[in-house]
Amino acid sequence: MKALMYGAGNIGRGFIGQLFFQNGYDTTFVDVNPEIIDALNEKGEYPLQIVSNESCSNLMIKNVSGILGTDSGAVEQAIADCDVLCTAVGVNILPRIVPNLVQGIKKRSESGRELNIIICENKIDADVYLRQLIKENLPQPYHAYIDQKVGLIESSVGRMVPNVPQELKNENKLTVVAEPFCILPVNKDAWIGQPPCIDGILFESNFEYYIQSKLFLHNMGHCLTAYMGKLNGYTYIYEAIGNESIRDIVKYAMYSVAEALSLEHNRPYSEIKRYANDLIVRFGNKHLGDTIERVGRDIKRKLGINDRLLGAVRLCEKYNIDSTYIKIGVASALLFGEQYPIEDLKLEAKL
Repeated sequence: MKALMYGAGNIGRGFIGQLFFQNGYDTTFVDVNPEIIDALNEKGEYPLQIVSNESCSNLMIKNVSGILGTDSGAVEQAIADCDVLCTAVGVNILPRIVPNLVQGIKKRSESGRELNIIICENKIDADVYLRQLIKENLPQPYHAYIDQKVGLIESSVGRMVPNVPQELKNENKLTVVAEPFCILPVNKDAWIGQPPCIDGILFESNFEYYIQSKLFLHNMGHCLTAYMGKLNGYTYIYEAIGNESIRDIVKYAMYSVAEALSLEHNRPYSEIKRYANDLIVRFGNKHLGDTIERVGRDIKRKLGINDRLLGAVRLCEKYNIDSTYIKIGVASALLFGEQYPIEDLKLEAKL
């Protein structure tokens, strides 16, 4: 079985690569970093460290190879041949990989085989967005094929995979570090054909809950921790969430979202609140070494009207739920750094 992983970064190697390997797939990574691609082809494996406050274990991910993203012909052929394709390149990079996706889809259409693309990007309606990008670049005669045979599958990436410490990179540039949590919910209803049995991938219907939970609960709480942590002079996420005052703000912000999600999707509040509490514990994973700068960067996108902070505020206000603690996160984000002058952010919602 062949898996094609578009993006050999933290999520690609530190999460999806593990799932594919442990389910018997040969995985080819596509990336624009020639050092990573050369190393994957040379070694055919890479080390993954699974760390928590209680333990540290090492797993070697095998049966891997790489294709440089600029090698359009090789990428096209890999798309035509793979059994499953996954993207984890970042929302802002998706448009750049569309030309290769289009060529691969055109070539695959010659055989009439279905193609399912799991989209591991933090964006509401990522499937709609990617389908539009592809269709804009795909000649009209191929539109029927993409509508009938290409599944664009939203996912909810919950695993935290931070940047790798330099000392580990010096030992092996392919090393990645991740937390133990290793479950990927995906949208079953968008899958074309019979979904495969892949341990660790949950094929779920009514997927809007998982998307909103990831963005407005997990991502919101994570970046709120970062922004409050920066204001208090911390470097790491675990330091910030270890501060009782910050932890309370994050907790009550997440509880507000949990209540709104419960009403929006008719799910038990106690279940979502329990998940929020588990996330707070996971934020405190010291051995991840996750930095406040990494989690809080890209402020302009994260303050988008439908993104983690303002999106969470809007969801709460839909049900007249107090969103004060989330708004503290918005205010903290504006003070996070000097990358963007406040007047350039142009918030689209009244707080």
